[in-house]
Amino acid sequence: MSEKQPGLTYSSSGVDIDAGNRLVDIIKPMVRATARPGADAEIGGFGGLFDLKAAGFRDPVLVAATDGVGTKLKIAIETGIHGGIGIDLVAMSVNDLVVQGAEPLFFLDYFACGKLDPDAVAAIVAGIAEGCRESGCALIGGETAEMPGLYQKDDYDLAGFAVGAAERGTLLPRKDIAAGDALIGLASSGVHSNGFSLVRKVVERSGLAFDAPAPFAPVMKLGSALLAPTRLYVKSCLKAIRETGAIKALAHITGGGFTDNIPRVLPKTLGVRVDLSAIPVLPVFKWLAAEGSIAELEMLRTFNCGIGMVAVVARDKLVDVMDLLAEGGERPVILGEVTEAGPDPVVYDGHLDLVP
Repeated sequence: MSEKQPGLTYSSSGVDIDAGNRLVDIIKPMVRATARPGADAEIGGFGGLFDLKAAGFRDPVLVAATDGVGTKLKIAIETGIHGGIGIDLVAMSVNDLVVQGAEPLFFLDYFACGKLDPDAVAAIVAGIAEGCRESGCALIGGETAEMPGLYQKDDYDLAGFAVGAAERGTLLPRKDIAAGDALIGLASSGVHSNGFSLVRKVVERSGLAFDAPAPFAPVMKLGSALLAPTRLYVKSCLKAIRETGAIKALAHITGGGFTDNIPRVLPKTLGVRVDLSAIPVLPVFKWLAAEGSIAELEMLRTFNCGIGMVAVVARDKLVDVMDLLAEGGERPVILGEVTEAGPDPVVYDGHLDLVP
């Protein structure tokens, strides 16, 4: 007669509830630091609460956005550098909110993994909390799921969910966009969080390891340089929207680059002309283009190339908006103008400076 096997537990199946509880204790102070009017940023309940009246809104329209970080996570996993990924997660959603003229109010995250590493997750949540503080939104909840068998080894995935609000009648894009309006480009901090399947292909072709010096930034390791967090445009853009009244539309330059994202905020009757020589191409993009033999038009449809946000602005307020954005820490450039629609919604003049 065979000996009876011991009873199974959740822990023996690969899920450590105690590790999850330890993680909650670690991240509670980080979460509290994101409190703002309308939310106390406490976690532990079954849902997060937000009081729109306490936040100062009178007749608000809610705006929601959700996103992840994509295959940039593979580089974070391989290098063990996790902190900046949390900022990326917040930025991808809150930058989409400000594009519609909305103020980010609160954020929730979802983290799924095969084996919970409280220290790694705490580093990610620290980045999420930093991104929330910089964007003025409260981190009011989240979910951590340990799923052995679905995720292998150190793999994990992230998703973020942000909700913002704008007073009724103030949403972007506005209906008065017209030919002759100016385009302002705001500098990016790097590749941000799009195009990393292609980035990883280029790295593979180069034969470089992620711990090798970055060819485009030799004082940094390649992995660290590629993991530069996505820039947060919320506070500077909200200030310019509210104080100038001249921003008619914003386009967040994510997957699809300039070619696909700028037309999303324009009426069908209008297009844009973009001066490529005005784009401050970052060294990382020059390296990617050269190492991967990537054509210019492919660069423009895949990456931000150095411009992470584009504003459509009334021509007579161009200087005022540029000055206010610069005061907010941005590096604005005049990128082009709105035109009547043609065969191509985005027409490019000149060429990107892709010489390494």
